[in-house]
Amino acid sequence: MPKLRTINDEDLSRILTNARRIAVVGISPKPNRPSNKVAAYLMAAGFEVIPVNPGQSTIMGLKCYPDLESIPGRVDIVDVFRRPAEVSAIVDSTLKIKAQVLWLQLGVSEAEAARRAQAAGLTVMTERCLKVEHQRLKDSGFL
Repeated sequence: MPKLRTINDEDLSRILTNARRIAVVGISPKPNRPSNKVAAYLMAAGFEVIPVNPGQSTIMGLKCYPDLESIPGRVDIVDVFRRPAEVSAIVDSTLKIKAQVLWLQLGVSEAEAARRAQAAGLTVMTERCLKVEHQRLKDSGFL
């Protein structure tokens, strides 16, 4: 089974510079949850955040979508805060909406689904936090 391609800082910087719309799948309405904190950071950094949570109509004052396919327009990054068992279906949806990047947050890794996503042409990030990586690149002058 092929290993996932490693994304270096230059590639990551290019991804984050070009991305504008980030769907946060599994975002919590609770401000103390990591998904909510990451979304708040991304909005403050200038990204358009699109909440995806079928149990909510709005989160952080933003319209919340039940699934990726319900989002109008393009999505650049799909940032996933769901159980690993749900990743395969999220990969299918990410491919359907033609997003460029699948970002599996810390603890969300599902190796087979991640390899399948990469083989289908997605850039795949695993076991890294989007907020932490953006801040790190910003602080180091990459962004």
